[in-house]
Amino acid sequence: MALTALHPRPAAAHPHVWVSVETTVNYERGAVTGFTQKWTFDEMYAAMAIQGLDANNDGQYDRKELAELAQVNIDGLKEFDYFTFPKLGDTPLKLADPKDYWLEYTNGELSLHMTMPLDQPVLAEAEGMNFAVYDPSFFIAFDLAKDNPIKLANAPAGCQASVSVPKEDDELAKRLAAAAQIDATGSVGTDLGFAVAKSIVLSCPKS
Repeated sequence: MALTALHPRPAAAHPHVWVSVETTVNYERGAVTGFTQKWTFDEMYAAMAIQGLDANNDGQYDRKELAELAQVNIDGLKEFDYFTFPKLGDTPLKLADPKDYWLEYTNGELSLHMTMPLDQPVLAEAEGMNFAVYDPSFFIAFDLAKDNPIKLANAPAGCQASVSVPKEDDELAKRLAAAAQIDATGSVGTDLGFAVAKSIVLSCPKS
């Protein structure tokens, strides 16, 4: 069961799939080059996704048995920008096609691993570098893993990542209500996911 096969075109009023996100920000020669992600899916989705994939009936699901499902997911995610939205300030940054992607099923948990290069590297000291992982329609609820969700690989000395969390107050409630309103055309707003998304802000000291 591919993740994107569950995803409807209209926005959902509440999530149907939950994903725990771990991201490593990759640096090379003083620039951000991309992200290596691990998405761990909720138990119900995992159980549906792996049905019929244990080819040798040994009760285990190795990378080869899950390879086709991994490919289907990666192909489907392209339409949704891989639910990953890097920016420099308010300017969106383009991602190249993912590489080194694979699925693992361990201890009852299904996780998708993938490396997502930036189309063009961004200097580590550039101001306003940030990214978020979310589904604009909120059909899929992405959240950062509880333990050490953001890591920096080969970053210059002094670089940091901070998490910006939406305010859990009346302001957020109003944003969610506005995002969920049905407009005159009968379509549902598609920024529910953005309203609750946690943004990761990257900063490095200037050389």
